[in-house]
Amino acid sequence: MAREWPKAEMDREIDRALARGRRRALSEPRATRARYERRTGRVVVDLTNGCSFVFPARSLQGLARARDAELADIEILGSGHGLHWPALDADFTVPGLLMGVFGTRAWMASELARRAGQAKSPAKAAAARTNGRKGGRPRHDGPGPSSRALARDLTARGR
Repeated sequence: MAREWPKAEMDREIDRALARGRRRALSEPRATRARYERRTGRVVVDLTNGCSFVFPARSLQGLARARDAELADIEILGSGHGLHWPALDADFTVPGLLMGVFGTRAWMASELARRAGQAKSPAKAAAARTNGRKGGRPRHDGPGPSSRALARDLTARGR
């Protein structure tokens, strides 16, 4: 059953919420402009604090296979607190993007694992050569689940 709020208490709550909104508007950067640069494949977001934030457009969940025209159609939402791509039905918060949140936890975990597997370094190349001389990648022979089983379990749980 819904709670009946006395008018005076409701007015105080509304005043507190408005005050929180004014504080956040002063302290949290918001988007004033967002654009897609076809030449670089990046999104540039100009913020209320005078800074600009740039990131690869296709690094966001749901935008990897988007066409340039779809990426170029960006809307700013919620007084600059969000970005929306209408043709892709994709939404991201500006604070989340600034913190490096480019998708759901499960998607980001799978992207990190995929990118780590693609990494090339002298140390990785040396380890691959050493493993190749020993007959290839070491097999999992200890107790417990393999890393693939752990990854499947985390993905199934939505992490």
